Amino acid sequence: MKGLWTPAWIVRHVLAVVLTAGCLILGWWQFSRAQEGNAISWGYMFEWPVFAAFVVFLWFREVQLARRKGGHPAEPAPPEKAQEQLPGKAVTVGRPVRVAVRSTPDADDPELVAYNDYLAWLNAHPGARPGDYPG
Repeated sequence: MKGLWTPAWIVRHVLAVVLTAGCLILGWWQFSRAQEGNAISWGYMFEWPVFAAFVVFLWFREVQLARRKGGHPAEPAPPEKAQEQLPGKAVTVGRPVRVAVRSTPDADDPELVAYNDYLAWLNAHPGARPGDYPG
């Protein structure tokens, strides 16, 4: 629990309390306006408590994530043991890397070949305008 009482977390706790109280106060204000005959305030009266509940939900979720992250697992698996479980297989983490491969222009389509030549010329001459293309 020590990690939840750092200055950054204290600001988060205070912000959650202020936002929740503010949303509930605004809901009460909309209720008083609805009682006076403002029909649209009935919808806002129900909307503000939902916003307050959302703030409480986010605060609770962040606290739970911080507590899980700060806690120590009972038995961490050493990296050597993980490699023994998967002999001969590469373990990748994250998204796959996509390598750009230069495609060979299709000789059957002269428009595609001309367009690729135009793009290659523009890439080779970064300061040039499209009107400067000699082809």
